[in-house]
Amino acid sequence: MSAELILNLFDWAGIFVFALSGGLMAVRQQYDILGVIIIAWLPAIGGGTLRDVLLDQPVFWLSDPVALALATLAGFAAFFGPHFWARIKALVWIDAMGLALFAVVGASKAAALGHGFLISTLMGAMTATAGGLIRDVVCNETPLLLREEIYATAAIFGAAAYYLAIKLGVANGWALALGAATVFIIRGLSLKYKLNLPRSRFTKQGL
Repeated sequence: MSAELILNLFDWAGIFVFALSGGLMAVRQQYDILGVIIIAWLPAIGGGTLRDVLLDQPVFWLSDPVALALATLAGFAAFFGPHFWARIKALVWIDAMGLALFAVVGASKAAALGHGFLISTLMGAMTATAGGLIRDVVCNETPLLLREEIYATAAIFGAAAYYLAIKLGVANGWALALGAATVFIIRGLSLKYKLNLPRSRFTKQGL
């Protein structure tokens, strides 16, 4: 299996699971079927679009018909099967999986263009979180990115782990798996044990 195919599989899987998370959020808000499809697209392609624009690259989904097809399919899956996903309490774990996959895909694309550690890590985190931020804002939800929960931090660590693994000579497929696992484990532990980043103790009255 070629490195390009492995990267595409990670990208397509991330598109599907993030689109599913968007679709389920839209279903919960009782959007019609078109609204569900549109909201499904936002986390699926939003972060990658911003990444490609900043890296001065062709926007990925314009030349990849599979991307929008998968996002649309996930929207239909959310619309017609919400009870199934609700029974397995899937939304936060689906979102965590998308976060993991997109973090390493974004870092990989930046690294392949010759960018260093900082830019590759930033592009990984942006790919993983920007689309979800747009989804949450459009759906009038408090963005996961801005909550106390460990979210973007997990993407940063996973993207960094991918980049360091590549520089240490690890094969791309294994580096992708390592980075994605790092994100998912950190995010999963934060969900299970309610782990948060420290907050400022400065009070509103002090401002």
